Amino acid sequence: MPPRPALFQDSARQSRVDTHGPLLASIAAGKIVFHALSRGHYPGARLAAGELPGLLTVGYWDARGDQDWGMDSHRNEGVEICLLETGAMRFTVDGKSYPLSPGDLTITRPWQAHRQGDPRIAAGRLHWATIAVGAQRPDQEWRWPRWNLLAPADTAELTRRLRQTASPVWRASPELVRSFQRIAAATERDKGDRRLSQVAIGLNELLLGLLDLLRAENRAEQPRLASPEHSVELFLGDLRSNLNSLAQEWTLAGMAAACGMGTTQFSKLCRRLTNDSPLRFLNLVRLEAAARLLRGEPARGVTDIAFACGFGSSQYFANQFRRRFSTTPSEYRFRST
Repeated sequence: MPPRPALFQDSARQSRVDTHGPLLASIAAGKIVFHALSRGHYPGARLAAGELPGLLTVGYWDARGDQDWGMDSHRNEGVEICLLETGAMRFTVDGKSYPLSPGDLTITRPWQAHRQGDPRIAAGRLHWATIAVGAQRPDQEWRWPRWNLLAPADTAELTRRLRQTASPVWRASPELVRSFQRIAAATERDKGDRRLSQVAIGLNELLLGLLDLLRAENRAEQPRLASPEHSVELFLGDLRSNLNSLAQEWTLAGMAAACGMGTTQFSKLCRRLTNDSPLRFLNLVRLEAAARLLRGEPARGVTDIAFACGFGSSQYFANQFRRRFSTTPSEYRFRST
């Protein structure tokens, strides 16, 4: 599995070309029926610049049998709504895995790492729509595309419920299923302006149906999920779990900017969440990651591990490691093995 990009960075918004390689190979081999309208790096028929702006990708696949591949963990540039119409599938989001059955709906926000298939895609028909809302962090305001026809009050309520409800898996209503089916028929059969019109109608039905579902379920809302503190919490969690993020040359100003705030607010929230300063927390997380690599990869060079964890020099790493663990990296590895 390729390394996961750092959270809240531009690279985190971009999918690698090879992420779609197995899917495209299955399409070419006739193992999957695939129809989509997309822009950017998403596969499918191309949307022109003025066509449904803000729609990143919408469509479906029909896997005729179990596949020999699965999606990598990834994040999208927008909010993603998926429906499993037939079949079964594992869905993983933020490290938690869920079994999906026909009629299950999933919702992921732009900052949530998720994957379909655990580890492989099973036979089934999956629909999706990914819509850019102008936000990469939980505390940023959402801006829906201009083709959204919901009344301002309904749009505001839908946004609030999506931002403040943690549940990733829902049971789709019949109306939501029909909306996805209408969009699928349009992407498969219609052409030109008629296709765009049908998809736009289907997407608005989808958003209205989603609002109705969220209202009916009325699951507990958590305003904290849309707060600056939650953005910092996710950022610090990414440092703990993502070596690619840890390896970056972070400064206090850089970490604060990644979370969309000044250094004073970031430092205050970091201390509230970790009881430590940002740079000390970063150093401790790097040392813990280095210790894990020393134990788990005995053939890997100490200097390579130091750089992989974000240390600028092997000497500085050795000094910090001795101060933390009261031994040298080499001695620590020897004792561990």
